[in-house]
Amino acid sequence: MPLEVITVGGSLAGLMTSIALRRLGHNVRILERAPTPLLHDQGAGIVAGGEIPVFMQKYDRTKTLIAVTSHQRLYLDKTGRSKERENRAQRMTSWDLIYHICRANFDGLASPYVEGHDMPGELDGEGVGRYEHGCAVTKLVEDGHRVRVTYKDTKPGGESHELQHATADFVIIADGSSSTVRKSLCPSSPERTYAGYVAFRGTVPETELSPEAAEVFVEKFPFYHGGHVQILGYTIPGREGTLAPGSRLVNWVWYVNMEGESDEYRQTMTDKDGNTHRWTLPTGGHMQDSVWEARKHAADAILPPRFAELLKKTREPFVQAITDLKPPADKKCWLLGGKAVLAGDALAGFRPHTAASTAQAALHALLLGRMFDNEMDWSDYESTVMRFATDTQDQGVFLGNRSQFGSHPFSE
Repeated sequence: MPLEVITVGGSLAGLMTSIALRRLGHNVRILERAPTPLLHDQGAGIVAGGEIPVFMQKYDRTKTLIAVTSHQRLYLDKTGRSKERENRAQRMTSWDLIYHICRANFDGLASPYVEGHDMPGELDGEGVGRYEHGCAVTKLVEDGHRVRVTYKDTKPGGESHELQHATADFVIIADGSSSTVRKSLCPSSPERTYAGYVAFRGTVPETELSPEAAEVFVEKFPFYHGGHVQILGYTIPGREGTLAPGSRLVNWVWYVNMEGESDEYRQTMTDKDGNTHRWTLPTGGHMQDSVWEARKHAADAILPPRFAELLKKTREPFVQAITDLKPPADKKCWLLGGKAVLAGDALAGFRPHTAASTAQAALHALLLGRMFDNEMDWSDYESTVMRFATDTQDQGVFLGNRSQFGSHPFSE
């Protein structure tokens, strides 16, 4: 008997877990709080490791290639010379490409990202998938054998933003590290906390690199570690997911220590219109000119020349506060008597040094698929995802604190 499933959150974790259950014949309705039909491009690169390629192999019926291969890790000194090389292949992708592939597989959304590939039709026995934007879930309560979901219409002009209700047999809670649903159902669980530093991020078309920079960044993975400084870069798919050489992007991430209550932090997280953002100042040209000019000036003094070049050629930088969200203290992912589950960053939010956020989403999707297909039991699922969450959380704290507040082996 097909279940009626509601997924709270329509980013990667919500999409991946929903695809897995829909393929098993369950009807899945995603409620995404963003008021627009498509989530805003995060502008972010992703290391396509862990369970990501396994998920794509199993569930992506468009068979779209997702990654640029980086063939070598480089550790640079302040002058830009490589002091250590490691021949190590890693696959790099982008948030927007994975998102559009998942949308194509969940609700058949056509886009240039999957153009020229076979669009998934309906499979025999596959459930119905619906993706609804402008639906901010505010409350989950048990209603007999089902779950009652309360949500608010956030679309512009949306029925006076009145509360609406739906019921489901099962709910996937995948509304991210700032999950309001997790907070309401698990009030004693750890809250999202600031780690003491931010990540400035951006991309540059590979064709705009100098020959010297291209030698460092194209299909390579360079790092620079200075005193409490870390910056890295790598090649990712370009516009609309293209992997064609000459059309790709170089993605960079610069971690900068910053006190959370400081004027510097407040200015950094305040956009050109005077709006202060809690965790992310998004891409799209929102950063104040004074903040960005100061960062480029600092790059000239602190970073190797080729990294400083990347900053100067970045048109739309953005910044993310680095945070921790520990898994629930009771080590439980099942809620409401097993009728709801925490998934993705709503279960545990990692520092980006682990390159594990999207990998965790893929892991949860694969394991939920196995569990609902009677290939593993609920307790095995819970112990597996909680062990991954706890271990990866600890690893992220160690890696981040070593680079930003301790002494990295390659720091100068």
